[in-house]
Amino acid sequence: MSLTFLRPARLPPGSRIAALSLSSGLVTEVMGRYHAGVRQVANEFGWEVVPAPNALRGEDYLYAHPQARADDLHWALKNPEMDGLLSMIGGDDSVRLLPFLDLDVIRAHPKPFLGFSDSTVTLLAFLRAGVMAFHGPALLTDLAENGGMHPFTVQGIRRALVEEPQAFDLSPAPQWSEHFSDWGDESLQEIRRPFQPGDGWQWLQGDAPAQGHLIGGCLEVLDMLNGTPGWPAPELWHGAVLALETSEDIPAPSQVAYWLRNYAAQGMLTHAAGLMLARPRGYTPQMVQELYGWVRRVLHEGGREDLPVVANVDFGHTSPQMTLPLGAQVRLDPAAGRITVLP
Repeated sequence: MSLTFLRPARLPPGSRIAALSLSSGLVTEVMGRYHAGVRQVANEFGWEVVPAPNALRGEDYLYAHPQARADDLHWALKNPEMDGLLSMIGGDDSVRLLPFLDLDVIRAHPKPFLGFSDSTVTLLAFLRAGVMAFHGPALLTDLAENGGMHPFTVQGIRRALVEEPQAFDLSPAPQWSEHFSDWGDESLQEIRRPFQPGDGWQWLQGDAPAQGHLIGGCLEVLDMLNGTPGWPAPELWHGAVLALETSEDIPAPSQVAYWLRNYAAQGMLTHAAGLMLARPRGYTPQMVQELYGWVRRVLHEGGREDLPVVANVDFGHTSPQMTLPLGAQVRLDPAAGRITVLP
């Protein structure tokens, strides 16, 4: 039987969204970027962004007080005036929140949570609590995009979080960028970054369609989480479509293979329904081909040459990025080249 997760309520115009600094407190160093994100979110979706009580207390305070970060999450969930939750930015130590996270609070107050990168810890906490969560842009990244949000980003958020649930096909981004504009230079905020034409998805293997609930996140963060109490139980991986992405750390293709071998040893790949790999940030074309070779090799080692695998998908550490509803049923159809999110 497929797993089912509570689906949080949609976020129509007028919704109030709590902005959370669950990892890095960088936001206080780039307040111009923060205000641009708040403004653009209001203009595009009609949402009011409200900083959580500790969200703007700075990097030093938040690093020293992981419980304060978890308290903000619980505050946003229990506060009847907050309709949704939004990550400010990622980081590298959300794993330190694990002793303070209360899954019962998440389960009792199912609200949409949107984030990526180090937010993988929180996204999986929602799934462990039986609640869908949304892998997508943070406030300081694509929501504060220079010169306004990219239409691809806006479409993804609307379909996942605003519009009434219905089946929809994901599509490759028409263009993409890894260019970084200095967030501290407010004169650059209204200047569009350079984008290059989209290069589409690549189906690496598999012929037959497959379907399962979506689960995953940033591989480097999953590595920190692996073996801790925050690691999802085996049943959460069983029958799943794994959505995996890499960060600006640019792990070697062989390192990605080692992580996948770990997943194979745990049975995660044996019982998976499919695999979605994000465009790897910072990779050269040669590294990309090495990665694809390693993925096929590890799946061959595990006897999963049948597993549908689609790569170069626009989520994670790439811009613009789609919003993936973790916990939702997703259908991969290699022959048709389609990824369909089911209601």
